[in-house]
Amino acid sequence: MSSMNIGILAHVDAGKTSLTERLLYDRGVIRSLGSVDQGNTQTDSLALERQRGITIKAAVTSFLIDDVTANLLDTPGHPDFIAEVERVLSVLDGAVLVVSAVEGVQPQTRVLMRTLGRLSIPTLIFVNKIDRMGAQEGPLLESIAEKLSPSIFAMGQTRNLGTRSASFVPFGDTSQSFATNLAEVLSEHDDKLMAEYLGQHAVLPHQHLRRELAAQTAKALVHPVFFGSAITGAGVPELVSGIRELLPRAEGDENGPLAGTVFKIERGDVGEKIAYVRLFTGALRVRDRVRIGQREERVTKISVYDGGPAVARASVVAGQIGQVRGLTTARIGDAVGEDRGMTSTGYFAPPTLETVIAPRHRSDKGALHAALAQLAEQDPLINLRQDDSQQEIYLSLYGEVQKQVIAETLATEF
Repeated sequence: MSSMNIGILAHVDAGKTSLTERLLYDRGVIRSLGSVDQGNTQTDSLALERQRGITIKAAVTSFLIDDVTANLLDTPGHPDFIAEVERVLSVLDGAVLVVSAVEGVQPQTRVLMRTLGRLSIPTLIFVNKIDRMGAQEGPLLESIAEKLSPSIFAMGQTRNLGTRSASFVPFGDTSQSFATNLAEVLSEHDDKLMAEYLGQHAVLPHQHLRRELAAQTAKALVHPVFFGSAITGAGVPELVSGIRELLPRAEGDENGPLAGTVFKIERGDVGEKIAYVRLFTGALRVRDRVRIGQREERVTKISVYDGGPAVARASVVAGQIGQVRGLTTARIGDAVGEDRGMTSTGYFAPPTLETVIAPRHRSDKGALHAALAQLAEQDPLINLRQDDSQQEIYLSLYGEVQKQVIAETLATEF
């Protein structure tokens, strides 16, 4: 079975976690829809996420589309947690960028799209909240073309926009205007197709255009646009079909040399380190000894995403994402096996704020530093450091919300 690793990205409150929940529900992974407002969604599992109604940590889940396992990475939309997005980008095969039909293109939307374009990550755009009063279609498409990318193509049109009965109707194979408009967009990036288009008296065959659309989407040259509502489910089946048809599969030889990357670190119930690993080639098995950084470690347990939550498996292979235990010295960005330079950083601006943090009681200083060290292994950009001469501990931060979350985490978990 093939797999693909898809990121869900958006400006905060555009509805990406609700979209993730809807995708899991529609594909039969969960039996009932959770709500961000009620704090019971699958991917916002932290108590702070449920309490605040925002995504703080990137989360992984999966669902099946026919014979394809889609690993879905739900990322934070708040700019204070952009570091979580940065770590996910290096393991994606494609992305879905969520835009609110009411609020439109927002500052974080532009930052994300600019980065996706710079990294040539194939991206679909999903315009959410078409059931909300004030939802737009035509003006919003113009705004997306102006602010995000001129190479967009609407895959259908809405009906009853701004009402609970709002729906998305994809353009059919027999629509001549659809074929003509698609040929014009695709011809901008393909001289051969341009010659065919200009030389044909009849419309180019629909299947030929769909194949070319998939090819150009995979090269991040064109960005198909879907409309819908994560709350009502409108347009989501069409988005799923678009993911299946237009975004590329994960590539990699399972029999090749082991090469992967650690992109996320968590701690288990008893404090054990859990490394989230994306493998690009090869296979990693339980009890294997593997080089991580400058050391060799022994894998003790592997869980793989396979149509739902991660489940225990004997191995994780090329193209898959697995939770790996036993890698006690693993850090975010470490290569697993061969180091092929597949993990990069610096996609976004680094934190610009600095804070001094001190314990209320001097006797707690060692415990405070140990707790912060655990947080720093999950988010290296907080850049934990200590000034021995001043006896002060410093952190780098993106903003006030991040500072509050760190303070609350120290209070509740440590």
